[in-house]
Amino acid sequence: MKIQSQCVPCLLKRIIFEAEQSTKDPKIKTKVIHNACQALSELYDPNGCSATIATEVHKLVYETLGDDPYKDLKNQSNKVAMSLVPQVEKLVEESNDPLKMSMLCSIVGNTMDFGIEGVGIRPEMLKDIFEKTVADGLGYDDSVRLKELLKKSKNILLFTDNCGEIVFDKILCRELKRFNPELFLTLVVKGEPVLSDATMEDAEKLQFEEVVDKILTTGCFAVGVDFNKLPSDLDSALKQVDLIICKGMANYESFSETNYHPIAYLMRTKCDPIATSMNVPVNINAIKLYE
Repeated sequence: MKIQSQCVPCLLKRIIFEAEQSTKDPKIKTKVIHNACQALSELYDPNGCSATIATEVHKLVYETLGDDPYKDLKNQSNKVAMSLVPQVEKLVEESNDPLKMSMLCSIVGNTMDFGIEGVGIRPEMLKDIFEKTVADGLGYDDSVRLKELLKKSKNILLFTDNCGEIVFDKILCRELKRFNPELFLTLVVKGEPVLSDATMEDAEKLQFEEVVDKILTTGCFAVGVDFNKLPSDLDSALKQVDLIICKGMANYESFSETNYHPIAYLMRTKCDPIATSMNVPVNINAIKLYE
């Protein structure tokens, strides 16, 4: 996805959030904002990928701060999501379509994000909105077409997004394997801590090896995926894949600039630029398939 003018205040808001999470020193905060604004002024290009530009700006912020500003929030998010697992399991177990319900719950987990306009900053807020957001159902639903592809697929890559929701992704992975036991399912997490995204550490703590056949990483610091720095094992997997499933907006921002198909996006559409790009309403739970 090309960067939009609306992306600029959103990116800056998130940078301010990161600085406030990391330090109380006004001089460091000022330095972070100054460096980020200078970098953004140089990098902003309406023909540039939003995720690529965001990667460069956030990388500079992380270097200035010297730590991961989301570390505590990520741990808290996973704990909150774990507390909701019994509720998710009950919904999946009692559903007439367990796979679709597991996808919906996984998407509801995607509402948990930080530093974005209109999105809560406390992991505990997921508990407050969970039932209502599940009850909203799918505002855009390509699950029937997706399941037809799943029946015929042998190799699938699932690109994860945020911590918290990755807890529900484990249930989704289990249901994918139950739906088609012949699937070879590969989970892809971030190669380095970036934003609130899940890493190999999270996948190992949650014991994803119980439900997937392989776990790979994107190999580097990147918002979404940096296709110029793909590890050889992920590059090889992408060349052999029958279907890609992507969680979250940043993965859409990255993959929509490529020719990889078929690809299914599972996300909450949390901003107008994403919703407009996908031609779906904003603030809905969406499963959208591009064949």
